[in-house]
Amino acid sequence: MTKEQFQAERLYQMSLSVAKTMLRKGVISEEEYKQIDTILLAKYRPILGTLLSGNPLT
Repeated sequence: MTKEQFQAERLYQMSLSVAKTMLRKGVISEEEYKQIDTILLAKYRPILGTLLSGNPLT
């Protein structure tokens, strides 16, 4: 994994963590969480995050 790939992975995971917290607290819905995940996948293009996400990259 390159330094850039690691950075993208870290930023994706950190951003998704915030969304998960918002989902648990009821601030956002499951549908909104999925939309956020899709946007973050497209933005950061993480290697591991793509494998762990329930959303496919398009």
